[in-house]
Amino acid sequence: MASEKTTDENRYIAPVVGAEDERIFTDSGIEIDRVYDADDVAPNLEDRLGEPGEYPFTRGVHDGMYRDRTWTMRQYAGYATAEETNERYRYLIDHGSTGLSMAFDLPTQLGRDSDDPLCNGEVGRTGVAIDTIEDMRICFEGIPLDSVSTSMTINAPAAVLLLLYQLVGEEQGVESTELRGTVQNDVLKEYMARGNYIYPPEPTMRLTTDIFAYCDEFVPKWNTISISGYHIREKGCSAVQEVAFTLSNAIAYVQAGIDAGLDPNTFGKRLAFFFNCHNNVFQEIAKFRAVRRMWAEIMRDRFGATDEKAQMIRFHTQTGGVTLQAQQPEVNIVRVALQGFAAVCGGTQSLHTNGFDEALALPTERSARIALRTQQVLAHESGAAETVDPLAGSYFVESLTDEIELRARELMAKVEEQGGSVNALDYMQREIEESAQSYHERYQSEQDVIVGVNRYVSDEPDDVDILKVDPESERKQVERLTKWKQGRDNDAVTARLGELRTAAEGSDNLLPPIREALRAGASIGEVCGEMREVFGEYQGGTFF
Repeated sequence: MASEKTTDENRYIAPVVGAEDERIFTDSGIEIDRVYDADDVAPNLEDRLGEPGEYPFTRGVHDGMYRDRTWTMRQYAGYATAEETNERYRYLIDHGSTGLSMAFDLPTQLGRDSDDPLCNGEVGRTGVAIDTIEDMRICFEGIPLDSVSTSMTINAPAAVLLLLYQLVGEEQGVESTELRGTVQNDVLKEYMARGNYIYPPEPTMRLTTDIFAYCDEFVPKWNTISISGYHIREKGCSAVQEVAFTLSNAIAYVQAGIDAGLDPNTFGKRLAFFFNCHNNVFQEIAKFRAVRRMWAEIMRDRFGATDEKAQMIRFHTQTGGVTLQAQQPEVNIVRVALQGFAAVCGGTQSLHTNGFDEALALPTERSARIALRTQQVLAHESGAAETVDPLAGSYFVESLTDEIELRARELMAKVEEQGGSVNALDYMQREIEESAQSYHERYQSEQDVIVGVNRYVSDEPDDVDILKVDPESERKQVERLTKWKQGRDNDAVTARLGELRTAAEGSDNLLPPIREALRAGASIGEVCGEMREVFGEYQGGTFF
């Protein structure tokens, strides 16, 4: 049982000691002292810090940070049909959002069409349904793609969604060289923690490196992967585990790129990362500082990257969805503000703040506006954006930064001993499961206090309007897809899908034939289905 373990037996998660124990631990098992002084900071701090914008980037990736340019303010949005999503995008842009973040429904994330019988009841529920280029056109109608940065939370079918976006950009007259954005494209974490995968690891890694090569040639401003610790943390891991497993996955992707003949100095500059931010403000700030330093060293010393832009880690942060509570949901506004503050003090490049109602449903316009206003208050009223790395030199924060790095490196070494992330999936799943169990036990015993849930509980009913997705939206989406398939040149689609199959059976880059199939009118389900037949589906992994 996790409650019988000590911190020595698992140094990466908090022990369950009960509410009466006077000791305090972070979720990573780091015991917090009553007071910190100079003796708690390891020698040679200046070498570990460096200067902002210079190796090892502990203090930030830009020398001026937010005084020169505020972080990109993104709001995760997308639901039901493309028309409703387009309306929400316009609303966010009108209210000051500087970047869009696409949420896709489950069928789209799994590479299936809305008319697939397996998708009944799921179309448009967790995000927007995208079946064909027509849906992507509607999503971005009236939104010029040369003036907006778009992040797509899409993994197994990442190549397909990127190419649809590129094709819509071409229709708008926007050169592919001007498109800016990110595809998440991180399927290793899907095997570990989330489950939205399609193909086995080998063809998945091939698609990943094909995206690296394709974007280097055709879409050079695009971030080709967003290596995600966010979903691992949502599944229940600690901050140290988030750092260790995310960087272990990143190592696997970089090695795959090098094995495919790509230069880490080139594709390394287009790698992005995606981290979670929880309520322990100081641990989260320390986490971001540690991960910058660690990645710079990995890229320079392990992979030989000499370009500083390939050494620096650029990351997006989202406040912790799993920290949101259904009870007294307005309290979540405070949680989100604290988490956003930590992300800014930690030097994030872009930020998404959650809606306070997201423990209940997709965010309403009101909650999305409050979340965006939270970022704007942080930028203009908090003072956090006025100086670089504001907590540098703090005995507490510097000690935490070093301790997180130490423990994360230990855990990464254990992954390496098993042959890296692809071979260590079961091990990482077990680690995450143990951490999630520890969270639960600490909550049950009130060792961890959750305001409004296990303490300060109210009997007053919470009167919160939530977003309700119209069930009719699924019927409309299926009707549109049916009409699309009837009106296209099906012979041309069949021919292009055949060319894709041939490429999948060989070794050529898969993106050009995928693009031509989509241009001819093929659907996501047809494109992914063609590759399913060649590659098979991933069947491994026991998810807890």
